[in-house]
Amino acid sequence: MELRQLRCFVAVAEELHFGRAAERLLLGQPAVSQQVRRLERELRVELFDRSPRYVRLTPAGERFLPAARNVLAAEDAARALAADLAAPAVLRLGTVTGLAERLDLILEAYQQQAPGVRVELHSIPVRERLARLSDGRLDAAFVRGAIAEHNPELRFLPVWADELVLALPARHPLADAAEVDLADLAELPLRLTERANHPALVDLVTEACARAGFRPVLGPAHGALQDTLASIGTGTPMWTVVYAANARMVNTHRVAFRRCRTPLALPTSIAVRRSAPVPRLLLETCRRTPPTWDDQDS
Repeated sequence: MELRQLRCFVAVAEELHFGRAAERLLLGQPAVSQQVRRLERELRVELFDRSPRYVRLTPAGERFLPAARNVLAAEDAARALAADLAAPAVLRLGTVTGLAERLDLILEAYQQQAPGVRVELHSIPVRERLARLSDGRLDAAFVRGAIAEHNPELRFLPVWADELVLALPARHPLADAAEVDLADLAELPLRLTERANHPALVDLVTEACARAGFRPVLGPAHGALQDTLASIGTGTPMWTVVYAANARMVNTHRVAFRRCRTPLALPTSIAVRRSAPVPRLLLETCRRTPPTWDDQDS
């Protein structure tokens, strides 16, 4: 009994059509029929009732199908384990801003569950991040927004949506509200990074403002987050957006972080090469739920 025979049998059992099973397996229909016939001869039992109009499992075929699926599942598990065993001793990971406690979870998971793997962090712009991933200089990378759809060499595995909150001077009247309407910020300068640095973020915010009925007044482009928050903290009327994960870690009484009444969030994915195994520990850790904005007093 061979694995290819079992794969052909399971495909035909699930499709109940030799032609569709052949398309699914990327084989010719005669090859699929031949493999199933060989399996039947070896088992000395008919697995399918065949007619010009239909293909059906025999009672023996129905009994044999779960066992065949179990064998193929065991093969998949063995391949996954082999891929994990062959994983490099260094995980070169492209990072994004605003990971906060998520990054702590990742580093802790590798320290506890894969102590032989050193996690090497690379904080670089998104285009360079994807270029290094494509040519093998990175093993995985975080990516936010729709840019994840534009590279056929890479796989993008969704992991979470990054919530954004509004940052404004603590002495501003809007800071007294638990939530803020974007329209109420129309007259205040908005400080954002250059679009070339983070197109997904800039597009998200400017499109949300447009839906709220205004075009934001752009203040000076900000660089480091701490410098932007320091400027806002002087009390000068202005605002920006901050990842909720970062806001939870900022300790300042001069800046108020408030949720937008129309929620703002960016989808985040882990990007890997299609030709490389998925870093399963990284993926599993990222899909755990860390604290949310509601877990702190705002």
